[in-house]
Amino acid sequence: MPLLGSEVLKTIRSGRLTLGLGVHHLRGAATPLIAKAAGFDWLFIDAEHGVITPHEIAQICLAALSTGIAPIVRVCAGALDEGTRALDNGALGIVVPHVDTAARAQELVAAFRYPPLGHRSAGGPHAQFGYRPPPQVQAQASLNEQILVVPMIETPQAVENADAIAAVKGIDALLIGTNDLMNEMGITANPGHEKVQAAYAKVAQACRRHGKVLGMGGIYDQEWASRYIGMGARFVLGGSDHMLLLDAATKRGEFLRGVAAAAAA
Repeated sequence: MPLLGSEVLKTIRSGRLTLGLGVHHLRGAATPLIAKAAGFDWLFIDAEHGVITPHEIAQICLAALSTGIAPIVRVCAGALDEGTRALDNGALGIVVPHVDTAARAQELVAAFRYPPLGHRSAGGPHAQFGYRPPPQVQAQASLNEQILVVPMIETPQAVENADAIAAVKGIDALLIGTNDLMNEMGITANPGHEKVQAAYAKVAQACRRHGKVLGMGGIYDQEWASRYIGMGARFVLGGSDHMLLLDAATKRGEFLRGVAAAAAA
């Protein structure tokens, strides 16, 4: 049986634009269906800032696999074991924040790739194959080839080391966590600052040089999203569930109150 969700992974690796929906508060099996209906390509299941449990992560991943939406999980920086459990239970990729060096990127590869690339333990039922995987050697080779391992670039040190990080075999994309990067630079909430533009240019160049995908998180306004997508960002976080819900609900409330006010005038 082919790997479920493999078409999305191919699209991400091809360098075509793909959009991720941040999952903080949604918990049910409808989550990937909602993402698909809204035109997203992958889920950014956030175990770094959210309070989502491993069980809930697994259930969302399982629900996503048959929808054509790729479930990708962000773990805490010091919780690589949570990443391996997510992979064992349906995730198609792992994002790790605050990766500042090539040595740290190599640790991700060691944790999330099977030998000979890494040292991931052989276990779990391989939900990615619909629980009917090919023989173990073939299954592990397929997962090594297709699952995504993505470090986040969130400090000036990481930007400086972007070329070395991108050169690590087994790394698929470099995702710029723009909010944390701006905080570290002392320019909070200033996505158009020349330092941020220079960081995107440097990381984009590293990705092009080594055939990796440039990712963008934390940029949602039209001007700067357009600018950084124009610079090569293709693995793009389009917004989180609570942010999008609040925005839509606010606009709906304002519209209906406006209608009522006009009717009463």
